[in-house]
Amino acid sequence: MNNENDRELIENCMSGDRQAIEALLFRYEKPVYNAAYRMLNSSEDARDVTQTVFLKVIEKLDSYDPRYRFFSWIYRIALNESINCLKRQNRLDALDHEPVSEASGPEELTGTQQMSQGMQSALMTIQAEYRTVIVLKHFVDCSYTEIGQILDLPEKKVKSRLYTGRQLLREALTKSGMH
Repeated sequence: MNNENDRELIENCMSGDRQAIEALLFRYEKPVYNAAYRMLNSSEDARDVTQTVFLKVIEKLDSYDPRYRFFSWIYRIALNESINCLKRQNRLDALDHEPVSEASGPEELTGTQQMSQGMQSALMTIQAEYRTVIVLKHFVDCSYTEIGQILDLPEKKVKSRLYTGRQLLREALTKSGMH
């Protein structure tokens, strides 16, 4: 995501340019939804969180500090909203996840889809604080510095959580027979 282009869009949004708001929404809708889905494992909840995130972004755009990447700011909002959603549902620890159906037929999943579903299932078994850093590092492709900015954590803490999260994920994948 181009930070200079984001700044221009944000300036236009703040002056009431509806097309700039739509462009910003279009640029970040899918990444925000994907991050929320990885955290929540529910497309309905991820859609709700995505809507809430964009309402908050529009509402609080004047509080955005342009010294930082817009990407980091919007992801922090998305992850906080995802965690709030989990808290409301008392699902902050490991989440229940229905295993992939092994039925064959027209509904049968391809190997790639099964792998993706298996990874998502394993991801749902670890606590949100570890899931968050794994999602940001491996699914959103953030650097340690960006993760630290998004989560307001020192880089050392990010690395520690990522290490623990990977260990927990490896254990979950092993238990499911995927690793």
